[in-house]
Amino acid sequence: MTPEDVTKGTERAVEALLFAAAGPLSAADLARRLPEGAEVGKALAALKAHYAGRGVVLDIVADKWQFRTAIDMSYLMVEEREEPRKLSKAALETLAIIAYHQPVTRAEIETIRGVGLSRGTLDVLHELNLIKLRGRRRSPGRPVTYGTTEGFLEQFSLPSLADLPGASEMRAAGLLDLNVPADFFVPDPSGIKAPEDPLTIEELEQPEFHQDFFEFEEDKP
Repeated sequence: MTPEDVTKGTERAVEALLFAAAGPLSAADLARRLPEGAEVGKALAALKAHYAGRGVVLDIVADKWQFRTAIDMSYLMVEEREEPRKLSKAALETLAIIAYHQPVTRAEIETIRGVGLSRGTLDVLHELNLIKLRGRRRSPGRPVTYGTTEGFLEQFSLPSLADLPGASEMRAAGLLDLNVPADFFVPDPSGIKAPEDPLTIEELEQPEFHQDFFEFEEDKP
């Protein structure tokens, strides 16, 4: 084996070690893994020159060597992704009530949950395109009603509202207490036709209308 072969073999060994390493390696770290007398410094200099100007470069930081993405290529490593927003327990309960009882008013949501609806809960569901304003109930005070959106179906991979899980499925998933009343049933939202009037275009186009009803709306008797 010629000296040139030995040098080339050292370069390849150093290259392999640096690529496989979980972190930067010093010249001493590399030397411990190579045959005695290996010219680590010469191999590092040759590799640095070889990778200069390429997409991956050999850098030294704090006396340790590491292959890194070239600075001018760093923009390619940036990944923009939308982090899923986690819903609070109250928001999930509210969403479930709307899904199974729509069209439903704020007062009805609070009655079913047994507690008041905190400000902002409906805001979050609306911002995530999971619920929408449906219309006005034909009852005193004409309260606004809420329903789910196509975004809700997409989020939970449901072909339609008729595909919402039934009582037995909800029990199996641990979503219903085993001691629920015997006459408990999960309504079919697609079959609910509570009398309501659609909202006007003017109402839907007014931002203050949405703010008023998502944050401050109170159903009046």
